[in-house]
Amino acid sequence: MEILVVGALALLVIAGSRTLAGRYGIPAPLVLVVVGIVVGLLPFTPDVEIDPEWILAGVLPPLLYSASVSMPATNFRREFGAIGGLSIVLVLLTSLALGLFFAWAIPGLGFAWGVALGAVISPTDAVATTIAKRVGVSPRVMAMLEGESLLNDASALVILRTAVASAAAAFSFGHAVGQFAFAVVVAVVIGAVVGRLNLIVRARTSDATVNTVLSFAVPFAASIPAELLGASGLVAAVTAGIITGRAAPRTLSPRHRLSDSENWRTIELVLEGAVFLLMGLELSAILSEVRGEAGAVGTALLLAAAAIAITLVVRLAYVAPLLRGQSRRAERTLRMQPRLTRMNDALQDPARARELRERLALAARGRVRRSGRRAFDLDQFGSRVRRMLADVDYLLKAPLTWRDGGVLVWAGMRGAVTVAAAQTLPEHTPHRSLLVLVAFAVATFSLLLQGGTLAWVVRLLKPTAVDPEAERAERAEVLALLAGVDVPADGLSPKQREIALVRAKRDVVLDARDAGTYDAEALASVLAALDAEQISLELQGDPDA
Repeated sequence: MEILVVGALALLVIAGSRTLAGRYGIPAPLVLVVVGIVVGLLPFTPDVEIDPEWILAGVLPPLLYSASVSMPATNFRREFGAIGGLSIVLVLLTSLALGLFFAWAIPGLGFAWGVALGAVISPTDAVATTIAKRVGVSPRVMAMLEGESLLNDASALVILRTAVASAAAAFSFGHAVGQFAFAVVVAVVIGAVVGRLNLIVRARTSDATVNTVLSFAVPFAASIPAELLGASGLVAAVTAGIITGRAAPRTLSPRHRLSDSENWRTIELVLEGAVFLLMGLELSAILSEVRGEAGAVGTALLLAAAAIAITLVVRLAYVAPLLRGQSRRAERTLRMQPRLTRMNDALQDPARARELRERLALAARGRVRRSGRRAFDLDQFGSRVRRMLADVDYLLKAPLTWRDGGVLVWAGMRGAVTVAAAQTLPEHTPHRSLLVLVAFAVATFSLLLQGGTLAWVVRLLKPTAVDPEAERAERAEVLALLAGVDVPADGLSPKQREIALVRAKRDVVLDARDAGTYDAEALASVLAALDAEQISLELQGDPDA
């Protein structure tokens, strides 16, 4: 009965925090962490200790899966280089820098255990980045932040395992690299297989409720086998989510996707809220572990403050050359633009395209006979050229400035993952209770300091902002494109033809999405309108059928 009462109260607190966040502009995670800390420190509140595996294996996979389903895959692809650097290279550099600091600042700790704590602190929190969504940062910065937070937990956990293992045995760089590559490659393969099987099975399920229940199992169907094979369950869940999000509009009915969306929003709200609430409640139990160590709390707070400063400095030192690299990338694409435009114009001209197709077919015929390779596909090549042109427009339309870089640095918050990962440190870890308290203090201060001031930092820096007028103009262009879509009426009732027309328009929008011709936000709003129209038509029934 007590568990039921506590659970009901927690749900009310989560709902109330979201209401306050919407009304007063205070990020809900901050409210929940503060409430958890206050309640946890009350004298009659028992210590709350949560098995960290519940967070790492039970809560993170569905949250990361849900976030990756809703993330625009085209933006993820375009920013993959930056995302890979932030989620792997930056995590490694931060772990090493913090490892050196902790080995120097904590007597008897050693470099390997210092790196282990550094790996715990280094990843940004996927749930915490939701704070950045509400302050209006540019889609490019948001894509980097979301992509980084989806992938860096896996690299941090691999570094953590490697550091713990090297504390007991000799460190092998080759073994560490091999372990990381294995963890990622196997996870991507498993996630891709599960993501495709998920769509195949759910496309054959007519009941929207059953379809949604099946979707709840997908992140675990990907993460559990990956973990059993020694790979990253989180990367597997993210991969399954990206594949599902990209292919679902072509595979699943609008009703199924609407049901998914609404139910997953509820799951996200409850899990995110529970994570931050529990994070605050755990403070009392963490403090009780260091109660016998004189000056431990003060030491932990000083170490945490220094660790946050180091993570910000390292992040700034990494983001600065990242911005220069992105600027050079834009310059290279600008030089490519005239050539790509000429190629695209040639392919759009029916006469020139036909001539080119005949010449290529004639030239390829002999090569295919000699080598057995597939003939050159001109249509596929044309699609690739159009996608590259769209990527050029994307980079030139939204260049990253130092102001965007400042937001990218400050928005890299730590959160509940840091607390959970710290509690996985082995019992024989030197100064384990102090290290766990340091990790908790870093996560809490990072959330309250960076999360609480992010809106102010955005107002101060004035980074590239979302342009509502440009969004409306793009949406109008998409709608104008759809105005010319038609379907034959042969053998179809008026209602069936209307539904077929909506489906044809959806295919056009999805083709534009895959080519990257328009912004993901404009296309998402049009897709939502088409889905609503189809659902309405289907609910009306067909009197002529």
